[in-house]
Amino acid sequence: MTKKKSTAAKSVIVPANYVPSDDEKFMNDRMREYFRRKLTAWREDIAAQTRGTVEYLQGESVSHPDPSDVATYNADRQLELRTKDRLRKLVRKIDKALARIEDGTYGYCDDTGDPISPRRLDARPIATLSLEAQELHERSEKMQAG
Repeated sequence: MTKKKSTAAKSVIVPANYVPSDDEKFMNDRMREYFRRKLTAWREDIAAQTRGTVEYLQGESVSHPDPSDVATYNADRQLELRTKDRLRKLVRKIDKALARIEDGTYGYCDDTGDPISPRRLDARPIATLSLEAQELHERSEKMQAG
């Protein structure tokens, strides 16, 4: 497995209709830039969602005289907080993926060191395991739980 350091200063053109494929050299400049942009856009979208959640939570300081309204309000607030926590964890994973792009390890399976298929990365850009390694982990977890 050859891992190449990325060069952020280099300008790479990624056509609008570009989709990474198994037919090209794995993690070439265009593919790396495609995933960098995809992850960055995802992170920015999450930041916008988080701002909306914070605004919602700050604006919802109304007192509710009816106990059922209080219960509904508390349930809604808990749901918003859980969602915000999930998004915070997702941003950490996105940041780690962006760091892996920079250090040249992005797209390689943490377990085997083999390339993760471009289709899997396109569907789940924060993936750190190949599909085969992920399935093996899931089977192992099921056997331990059962």
